[in-house]
Amino acid sequence: MKSTCQVCELNTASQLKKLGENAANTQFTIALAGNPNTGKSTIFNALTGLKQHTGNWPGKTVTHSEGYFSYQQNTFKIVDLPGTYSLLSTSDDEEAARDFVLFGKPDITVVVVDAGRMQRHFSLLLQVMEVSENVILCLNLMDEAKKHGTEIDTRTLSRDLGIPVIGTSARSKEGIPELLSTIHKMAKGEIVTKKKSFVKPSKTVENSVDKVAKHLSELDTELDNTEWIAARLLEGNENLTEELKKGIISTRINSENFEPIYHLVEEYKTDFPKNYHDERIENLYAEATKIIQSSVSSTESQRLFRIERMIDNLVTHRIWGFGIMFLLLSLVLWLTIIGANYPSEFLSFLLLEKIYPFLKTGANELNFPWWLSGLLIDGIYLATAWVVSVMLPPMAIFFPLFTLLEDFGYLPRVAFNLDRIFRKTGAHGKQALTMSMGFGCNAAGVVATRIINSPREKLIAIITNNFALCNGRWGTQILMATLFIGVLVPEQWSGLVSMLAVVGIVILGIAFTFFTSWLLSRTLLKGEASFFTLELPPYRPPQVWQTIYTSLIDRTLLVLWRAIIFAVPAGGAFWLISFINIGGHPL
Repeated sequence: MKSTCQVCELNTASQLKKLGENAANTQFTIALAGNPNTGKSTIFNALTGLKQHTGNWPGKTVTHSEGYFSYQQNTFKIVDLPGTYSLLSTSDDEEAARDFVLFGKPDITVVVVDAGRMQRHFSLLLQVMEVSENVILCLNLMDEAKKHGTEIDTRTLSRDLGIPVIGTSARSKEGIPELLSTIHKMAKGEIVTKKKSFVKPSKTVENSVDKVAKHLSELDTELDNTEWIAARLLEGNENLTEELKKGIISTRINSENFEPIYHLVEEYKTDFPKNYHDERIENLYAEATKIIQSSVSSTESQRLFRIERMIDNLVTHRIWGFGIMFLLLSLVLWLTIIGANYPSEFLSFLLLEKIYPFLKTGANELNFPWWLSGLLIDGIYLATAWVVSVMLPPMAIFFPLFTLLEDFGYLPRVAFNLDRIFRKTGAHGKQALTMSMGFGCNAAGVVATRIINSPREKLIAIITNNFALCNGRWGTQILMATLFIGVLVPEQWSGLVSMLAVVGIVILGIAFTFFTSWLLSRTLLKGEASFFTLELPPYRPPQVWQTIYTSLIDRTLLVLWRAIIFAVPAGGAFWLISFINIGGHPL
């Protein structure tokens, strides 16, 4: 007799097939939407089997990611959209998310909401429900909500909203089977939801919107959400106006036939309330509060709240915050340098003193030509062995430690501390986020500059991002500091001095970032710094073993492989230069 788990339709082991990045004949498209830092990317990874990097801070998804999975003989494409606070936002990444929800025609839209911050995140859900059919609410981070004393009646919430509500804890895979089953049932038509408006506009507004929407529908009968577009045009949304003129939203509407729409908008704009946008946002939040109150009860631990607030007051302090940042970075580097000595010595002993003589003996017994033995063993093998023994240990220690800080929620606090300085240099405060991402990967930091709206400030962020010491250079800098700086002092001080040298390089890079930003903003790229809002995520206990595993596989081995790719031809080339003579002289 089979156990219930084995035959249950929610058994992901038997029903879910993660197809990664490749799938043919996709039957259904799912949009994964939500506020930043709600765990969208973690859910995306759980469904698709991809390893998109996730972390406890906003902005991990800047461009959308696509993945595929098969469930009960149906193939799904899932699109992880950039985190957005509203469909009314104007930043590039949030507009990309908005356009896909509104005009990408996904079969299902899954809105991911932080179960512990529902009131703040529900505004986006209500906006999506107004413009999308087949919406599923995924209440993620349910484990954290319960830890903070929040109890959610998902049945009552589902009844009030009129859509399926699934509670999940994506990091532990809890609730993922139920989410999969609901997606499948909705895709097959067993569950159907319709567009639903929670804020009723006035008769004047409704009439103006209907007139403009009717004209848009006449120009393109297949255009979705014409009422939403009409309302934004009447509000004076310039970005949307430009997208319509350029034919981005509809190929049948462009600058040639937009003139009648423009005149119609100008005619009815006079009857449109000037504060309509603000009133609408306020009404959405009020409606969200009303819905949440009937299904959520909270007995939040004041002690836990006070502890988190005390930590925040300390790590974001105007003075102590920078000291803590310096000490944490120094501690990570010191542990990396000291800890890497022993595995480096072991690998060096194993690869150079044991395996190298064995390979040389084997080559001689097999009668390898001297030049082939020299090229393969003295050149390529020795270079590769040196790279592995020197680079692998520090990277295997540093990357997990850095990722643990990220998952704990500390990196956004670093960005918060640096925001004030960036604005004083004339740069955008979000450059603190892109620079923090640059410490992981410069390429990711450059891509992340999409979250900055101003072209001037975006260009400054791109130019200066290279000053951040990316993960590909951490191992090299630690190695150079150990070999050239640490040897200048007694052995017992070598680790400390090497650590201080690397910290100095990091601080120098940050200083160059500030100076270059200040110089550019007062010369070639003059302008005033703009403001932004950064949501500090809650502190979360990192998943230590999973973090260690993913850091070793996704970061350490990837960077090591890149180094080996260069070491192999370099080792061969150096051997050729050393041992090949032309005219009696070595190359």
